[in-house]
Amino acid sequence: MRTTSPQAELKDYRMPPSAVPETDVELLPIAERNELKASIKILLKQHNAVLVAHYYTDADLQMLADETGGCVSDSLEMARFGIRTEAQTLIVCGVRFMGETAKILNPEKRVLMPTLAAECSLDIGCPSAAFNALCDAHPDRTVVVYANTSAAVKARADWMVTSGSAVDVIRHLHAQGQKFIWAPDQYLGQYVQEQTGADMLLWRGACIVHEEFKGIELEQLRRQHPRAKVLVHPESPAAVIRQADVVGSTTGIIQAVITLDAEEFIVATDKGIFHKLRELAPGKTFIEAPTAGRSATCKSCAHCPWMAMNTLRRTVQTLESGANEIAVAPEIIKRANLPIKRLLDFTQQQKQLAGDA
Repeated sequence: MRTTSPQAELKDYRMPPSAVPETDVELLPIAERNELKASIKILLKQHNAVLVAHYYTDADLQMLADETGGCVSDSLEMARFGIRTEAQTLIVCGVRFMGETAKILNPEKRVLMPTLAAECSLDIGCPSAAFNALCDAHPDRTVVVYANTSAAVKARADWMVTSGSAVDVIRHLHAQGQKFIWAPDQYLGQYVQEQTGADMLLWRGACIVHEEFKGIELEQLRRQHPRAKVLVHPESPAAVIRQADVVGSTTGIIQAVITLDAEEFIVATDKGIFHKLRELAPGKTFIEAPTAGRSATCKSCAHCPWMAMNTLRRTVQTLESGANEIAVAPEIIKRANLPIKRLLDFTQQQKQLAGDA
């Protein structure tokens, strides 16, 4: 009698192209953009607020965050910045799970977003009820979730990881004989599984941006730019990851650009990161990894439509009205804080061990 593996029985939660919103980038005259930026600076001071922006958001928002004492970073560091700042209001320019993570780590502060409609295909594709059912069905497995999940999903997890820490955490726990439920990004999960050899039951979700990168077309682009280093985010398909000189998180990609002895880079992640790359390495050339070609259904074209919803106008409106506040139930905050704290403690221990070596 043939049995079906638990992996094969999992539902596919990847988002179809028809469900992806159009990417609507805010295009304004220079004078209006400058006026809006000036208004934001004034409003931040008036409301004892600080701007925290993800690398994938509009370049003007990133510059504003830097210029006003805010933060431009990946999702976990955006949330941790809230702990360090004295500001009582955090304006989170990113997607909803980032606002929720900021609230989890800063429950006493007010967390606002330019729009609550800024979602994430990984978050949408991992509904808490279905995820809880999977966890209930496999109580022997350690539950590890990626940062790109809702507060409710984090609250069910044993560990939360980032793309930069996932391999180290899973390798550490795998050495203890643990087996895993992994959610929600299947490509990142496959990469971690290959690197560690761990027994991982992979949730079938994907990022609509990174899933669009194409392996065959990347090979062709590499032949056109033989000296370029290929930098790939691990949410990308395996055919793309296999061609990478560096596989890394947003922070890891930025560090690679700074440290590698190369003048040209092909970058497979959201093109919003190009602002920071050009700022930190102005003499270097950056090329978008291909999202077109065979089987292309590109709705995102290397830019997240939900990240694009963070605009200057909406930021002004939020600061003026106090709207779009992130609310997370206290019991969810308490439970979701545990897997995040485990990661932070583990990361600190790893740093100490590296320092002692």
